[in-house]
Amino acid sequence: MSRGAGAASIFAADVGGTKTQFGLFRAGPSGPECVRSETVPSDPARPFEEIARRFLESAAPTAVCLAVAGPVIEQRAAMTNHPWVLDAGDLSAALAGAPTRIVNDLEATAVAMPYLDAKRLVTIAPGAAQARRATVAVVAPGTGLGCATLYWDGTQYHPLASEGGHTDFAPRDEREVALWHFLHDRHPHVSYERILSGPGIVTLYAFLRDAIGLPESPQVRTRLDAGPDAAAVVSHAALHDADPLSTAALDLFAGILGAKAGNLALEVLAPGGVFIAGGIAPKILPKLTDGRLHRAFVDKGRQRALLERIPLYVSLEPDAALLGAARLACAAAGT
Repeated sequence: MSRGAGAASIFAADVGGTKTQFGLFRAGPSGPECVRSETVPSDPARPFEEIARRFLESAAPTAVCLAVAGPVIEQRAAMTNHPWVLDAGDLSAALAGAPTRIVNDLEATAVAMPYLDAKRLVTIAPGAAQARRATVAVVAPGTGLGCATLYWDGTQYHPLASEGGHTDFAPRDEREVALWHFLHDRHPHVSYERILSGPGIVTLYAFLRDAIGLPESPQVRTRLDAGPDAAAVVSHAALHDADPLSTAALDLFAGILGAKAGNLALEVLAPGGVFIAGGIAPKILPKLTDGRLHRAFVDKGRQRALLERIPLYVSLEPDAALLGAARLACAAAGT
């Protein structure tokens, strides 16, 4: 993301459980342009308003939009994995009355998708020739699993929030039925998020080892015991070491992700395309482009022909939620 000096009037933030990314933007000819950005820890010991004012320094924003990791009800967000409770009215008062909007982080991510530079997108399947301005859907595996829709009303896009990552996991074959039982023994509700997330990659690895009986490499076990990011260890072992157990875990992940993306495409009817976003996808891109993901995406029986017409992409943009929030703030400011 660009940085530089200059006046700015738009304040946006991507507020996560671990870190928060702030940005000051000014209106540009093709959308908001970042003047200054900073990523800070989401410190639960400090009020969010205090951290925001420190970033703003003397800047007085004319519009504010926060993309928050959690459901937003009546412009109030109680974060899923953090004690902060954010209220648009309270934040507006803390920022000298600047109009303030709070959206789910996947809503903001969806807003950014149609405007991404081609260098920030990988086309899994081009689909049929589609009108560029049409409903799109986003699935984003990361710490959890986010979903959202961007609806085109004939004049402009509208983001629609979703907690679709928490919908019931639907097994497609005997191995996935065994996975459901493996998870149900440990959790009363088996959602897609239990699988399609960073912790989910580790769960798939454990399932294939413990329930299916695939042998574990001692070298991978040593790295898992030594490092804090087990999902990264499994992914690296699959992509760079050709470890059979890790490879099987990522293969299963890619297939279930494709099935979930196809489900969402049918549920909202997304002729404008489905975007795989979030932090995991760029890191395991070779597994998402080997055909497995798209085969699962289109494998919908009588609706296969419809899914084959829908484009499927992977987003490589790490700042999508912040950029989407900035666009929403610009719209609120009329710039």
